[in-house]
Amino acid sequence: MFERILSFLRDLPAGGNGTGKLTVDDPRVAAAALLIHVMSADGVASPDEQKRLREALSKAYNLRGADLKALMKAGEEAEAEAVDLYVFTSVLNRNLDEDARAEFIRLMWEIVFADGEMHELEDNLVWRVAELIGVDSRTRVLMRQSVRTADGEGGE
Repeated sequence: MFERILSFLRDLPAGGNGTGKLTVDDPRVAAAALLIHVMSADGVASPDEQKRLREALSKAYNLRGADLKALMKAGEEAEAEAVDLYVFTSVLNRNLDEDARAEFIRLMWEIVFADGEMHELEDNLVWRVAELIGVDSRTRVLMRQSVRTADGEGGE
């Protein structure tokens, strides 16, 4: 399952600002920012969540070292400066088809459950992002259950 998510991330196009600088218009930055936001929604960015995020971004974009740090930094800065989720979800909506948006929700659940827990704020954030990118409630719940089952926690 993790390979499907990595394949999805690899298919995200790079933003075309022409400067080589990572901006929020780059879907990779928007995706990273949302993943960072969900990772810290409960007030704790656990080492397991941080590791899962770095691993996903590294493998998806074949980034290591300074390049991975640049994407993480751009995502962190974008997340810190954003006043709402729309700035990120609108970028994903423009760049992802329906299946890819559902896979992004699956990836959000992967980050949520990386520490073995789901906090109500994380659950609420995934729900809001799903609504903003047009992923219906049934698909969101199925994605959550599939991630929990894959992690050996069972579904709800």
